[in-house]
Amino acid sequence: MVLKMPSYQLFIVNFSRENGIVQPMTDDDLRQLLDPVIQVAYEAGKVIMEVYDQGFSVKDKPDHTPVTEADKAANDIIETRLRELTPHLPILTEETNPTPFSIRKTWNRYWLIDPLDGTREFIKRNGEFTVNIALINNEESVLGVVYAPVIGVLYYAARYQGAYKKTSTNEPLEIRVRQNCPEKVIVACGRSHPSEEVQQFLKRLGKHEVIQVGSALKSCLVAEGKADLYVRLGPTSEWDTAAAQCVVEEAGGILVDTNMQPLRYNTKDDLLNPHFLVAGDRKVNWSDYLHDD
Repeated sequence: MVLKMPSYQLFIVNFSRENGIVQPMTDDDLRQLLDPVIQVAYEAGKVIMEVYDQGFSVKDKPDHTPVTEADKAANDIIETRLRELTPHLPILTEETNPTPFSIRKTWNRYWLIDPLDGTREFIKRNGEFTVNIALINNEESVLGVVYAPVIGVLYYAARYQGAYKKTSTNEPLEIRVRQNCPEKVIVACGRSHPSEEVQQFLKRLGKHEVIQVGSALKSCLVAEGKADLYVRLGPTSEWDTAAAQCVVEEAGGILVDTNMQPLRYNTKDDLLNPHFLVAGDRKVNWSDYLHDD
């Protein structure tokens, strides 16, 4: 069964642009956007699962990262649906050529998409990949949807409206970070072997337990209090973090660079993130563990 998009288009056009000017966004605007964007994520997840179940080929992109038919199929669905939903808002995705910064710098509101975050996990068939959809407003992530179709778990949030987790069998539950770290810190890490920098960070951290998981699910584990920390000291792009950042922040946590400043979007020519940390306990200066005393 193909999910049908709700008819929110008229509302979105009205708040997006009036007499050629992008209008301010209200809390109510975000609230009304959230449900149709969740439906877009579900529909993208459906086409991903069709490819996942039938088998697929793998190609290398120019940056030597893998891509499959599922990445492209999900991207097509998301772009099509978001253009129906918000015709005046630009879209930036991992699977299309990036818009030059000379144009992007004029955007104060746009969609930032990773249609299949964790392609390597998709290829390994471990189920730890996600659909990531974020709305960026004035360099900040104000709406985020992260959907893991294999395990049937959805995380979503909108600015000032809390963060939620929904499984395929349960009603949505509001989630919160664990704000007081135990003596043994639980750290979410990727499936690949941690870099030397991350290993040194963990050594300085002291007593800890590692949970390995792929994609944006690492940040979402922090958001729901199942992990205290996720540290990324390697290359990522802006579409990798934007959706999860809104979820983490609305759950009471932080997603910050190594100077403990929140990540911001569309501020420069390239689309690479700085190294970053995701944490639940705001009282700890996690950057202290980046360097020896």
